[in-house]
Amino acid sequence: MKKITFVTTNKGKIASAKQYLGDLDIEVEPYNHELIEPRTDDIQEIAKQKVMQAYNLVKHPCIAMDSGFYIEALNGFPRAFVNFALDTLGVNGILDAMRGKENRKCSFKECVAYYDGKEIKYFFYEHKGILANEYKGIDKKDQWSPLWHIYKDSFDLTKTLSELSEEEMIQRRKATGSSLQEFARWYVNENK
Repeated sequence: MKKITFVTTNKGKIASAKQYLGDLDIEVEPYNHELIEPRTDDIQEIAKQKVMQAYNLVKHPCIAMDSGFYIEALNGFPRAFVNFALDTLGVNGILDAMRGKENRKCSFKECVAYYDGKEIKYFFYEHKGILANEYKGIDKKDQWSPLWHIYKDSFDLTKTLSELSEEEMIQRRKATGSSLQEFARWYVNENK
């Protein structure tokens, strides 16, 4: 079995990585460490800085990840500043900012960065969906963010991610993609 170290403090991202990478027989070795994020709304630059820090910690090839949340009616807000938006406005503040807006289109954009000490590779994915009108669902072990309670993606536009059953989440993972999945396919091919 192939292995990869994933440096993050986000347990939801680790759970997702184990699912996506496990499907391709890659074991995820979590390394729980808070990485410093540069002040930019460029998720690729953030992922780059994080994976370079991660490599300096673990001293072998590893991955780091960044993601952003983009609400069309709010000119893309909060972009890569999700944690800041959640700390200041909270999920309900985001819903308040969207009150009365008909355009509910939004998306999660992800970037996984892999670094072997010589070269950085990037893997991207965008999950398109709509913003719910209210907070719904329950917390999940693979939840990346409280935004899952207000986000409905193209897999099922009738339920937030937090409302999907475990079986529906498995179906969603198989039906949609992920930057983790893109990385896993490349990694398996590179390490035959």
